[in-house]
Formats: sequence, C-alpha cells, structure tokens
Amino acid sequence: MTKTVLVTGGAGYVGSHTCKALARAGWRVVVYDNLERGWRDLVKWGDLIEGDLLDPAALKAAFDTVKPDAVAHFAALAYVGESVTHPERYYRNNLLGTLNLLEAMAGAGTNKLVFSSTCAIYAPTNAPLTEDMPQSPVNPYGASKMMAERVIRDFGAAHGIRSVSLRYFNASGCDADGEIGERHEPETHVIPLILRGVMQDDYAFTINGNDFPTRDGTCVRDYVHVADLASAHVQALHYLDEGGNTDAFNLGTGKGTTVSELVSAVERVSGLSIPRKYGPRRDGDPPSLVAAPDKARKVLGWLPEQSDIDHILRTAKLWAEQEASRT
Repeated sequence: MTKTVLVTGGAGYVGSHTCKALARAGWRVVVYDNLERGWRDLVKWGDLIEGDLLDPAALKAAFDTVKPDAVAHFAALAYVGESVTHPERYYRNNLLGTLNLLEAMAGAGTNKLVFSSTCAIYAPTNAPLTEDMPQSPVNPYGASKMMAERVIRDFGAAHGIRSVSLRYFNASGCDADGEIGERHEPETHVIPLILRGVMQDDYAFTINGNDFPTRDGTCVRDYVHVADLASAHVQALHYLDEGGNTDAFNLGTGKGTTVSELVSAVERVSGLSIPRKYGPRRDGDPPSLVAAPDKARKVLGWLPEQSDIDHILRTAKLWAEQEASRT
C-alpha cells in the first residue's frame, strides 16, 4: 500500500527536489507550505496545503486530512545575515514551528520524521566535520537548527517519534531535467549569483578574502548537489521505515572546492572569462567547511552521485537561463 509523506516547506529549493525524488520512489506526497519563501509553481509532485507551522489549528487539520505515515520537515527561514538582525523570526519560525509540528505528529500518531538541518550547528574548524564534533553555532540560524534537533530528540524520546536529522553542507545545483531549481528572493548563494552575473555585461566576481590558510588563499566549501540531498531523504525514510533509530548524518562530498576553483569551473562550463576582484573577508567566514560523510554512507547507503562541481554548475546554468528567459 502506498505510504504518504507530509513535506513541510515542499515549495522551497531542497524541499521541491525532494518531493520529486519521493514521488519517484513511490510515496504519495502532500506539501504543507505558507509560500512566504516557497513557490507555488515548484509544487509539481503532490497536492499543496497552504498553511503555517505557527498555526497549530491548521497543522492539526492538515494531519487529520492527510493522515501521513511520515513527515519530511524543510520549512525554515535560512538567511544567515537576516538571522543576525532579526533573531526573533528564526527562533519563532524554526524552533517554535518545529515544536508545533512535533505536537501535531504526536496527536496524529505519526512517528517518523526526517529533519532538514545544517552544518551551521558546528563550531568552525578546518578539519572535516564528523557528527560528534562540538556544536557551537556562530549565528542564530545555526543555533535555531541546533535547538530544533534537541527538541526533536527530546520529544521523540517522550512520544515515540523516531527521527533522522540531515546536516547539509552547501546545497547547490538544480534538477537535471530543468523542471525545478534554485530560486530565492533575495538570492544570497554564490552559484546562482555568479551564473546571473555572467549573463551581464561588465561583470566582475568579488572574492571576499584571499589570505585564508587554504591551498589558494580562498575559502573552501563542500558543494553537494540538491538531487543528492533529495535522495538522502528517501533513504532516511526507508531507514526509519525499516525500524532505524533516531540519528543524525552529515551530507557532503568530503571534498572541498575553493572560491577560486569555483570561478574557474564556471568559466569551464560557461565558456566565458570571468574577471575577478578581491574584497575583505566577511565577518564570521570560516576558512573551510567540509563534511566527513562516512556515517551516511555506512548507515544509510548514501553516496553523492551527482555532486561533481561541473555537473552542479551545468544543471544550475540550465535553470538560470530558463529563469532569465521568463523575466
């Protein structure tokens, strides 16, 4: 019998890609999203219920109607800078919203949850990050996710909800079929920004800091394709369906790309030369953020099969060109 998954935030970037992967894996998908940061046209696999995590009555009504077997929870605010200037929004939406969701799950008897978390919960370090490394977020966004993970574990222990927290590194790329992609307003992620830039005249890419203790002096980041993140959610739900215990996993490639290497890769994929200029370091930018993804491979059987940087950029470029043609 087909099982149903309720996907909070399923109209957003990673959520919409995961809906496609879940539908292909045989799940009945229902999206719950308030469309504040999501997009109606990205909901292509399953029905949409417009609702807010901060509305317990609406949540209860959704669970009464859908009767989900499991929940995939993406709904969150995710701008680091905004979290610093408006922390109240982040603790209210990301933390209280998660608590409301857990109460609705307990009331409905839904006992499986996959949570969209982040590497921003960790203390910055140059070493590859393992799941047992110290958690000391440097911004309210990361802190809200760390606290939500704690609430999920505590609530699960009390109410029998088993969960998997998936700690993303740099989500990137777009659906290779061009059906959905990355869209944020405002856009803050480096790959869509640079791909928009190369479509403009007189564009130069600013590298913030070239004196980091890395192989070329620029920051190192672990870019993981959004389709690989989506497949991890499918595998996490399978793990829970098979009786897996509450756990957390890093999702990254284990290989970092410097900012300079990223610009060179964009030049390869686009066939264009990109002028570079250098600015000061941004406050709080760690030199390196790279995952140690061994646990996800061993326990979930997950491998980042689409996360070659050139493939990431080709899929993102396809989507950026489609988006530009619509405007």
